[in-house]
Amino acid sequence: MLALLLLAALAGLRTPSHNITCVDTGPSLICNVRQASYTAALQQRCMSPPTSLDWHGFELSARGRGQIACSGGVLVMGNVRYTTLAYGRTWRHGAFTCVSRVPGLTCTNRARHGVFISRAAYRLF
Repeated sequence: MLALLLLAALAGLRTPSHNITCVDTGPSLICNVRQASYTAALQQRCMSPPTSLDWHGFELSARGRGQIACSGGVLVMGNVRYTTLAYGRTWRHGAFTCVSRVPGLTCTNRARHGVFISRAAYRLF
C-alpha cells in the first residue's frame, strides 16, 4: 500500500521590498536577507576554520538569542506560505513576533531575544 504524506506549508513572512524573508520552522525562525552591506563579511566569517560553511542568514530559537546561521546545506525545505508584512505591521506565529518598519525588520521570541535585519546593519540580542 502506497501512503501519501502531505505536509502543511510552513508559515513565513517577507518585507514589502522582498529583501528579507523569515520562516517559522517550529523550533526556530530562519531569516535571510538578499542584499546587504555585510553579506561578504558574514560569508567570510562562516567560511573561516573550523567551520568552513556557508552563511545562510540568521536564526532565532524559541528562547535563545539571535544567531548568525552558518550551514553546510539548506536550512528550510518544503512549501512556505509567505505573508508580505507591510511597514508598521506585526506578524505573530508560534513563539515569534516580527515587526516590519522602513528601517528594517525586528523579530523577537517570548524571552525578548531577537534579531534586527536591514540592508545596512544587523543586530543580535
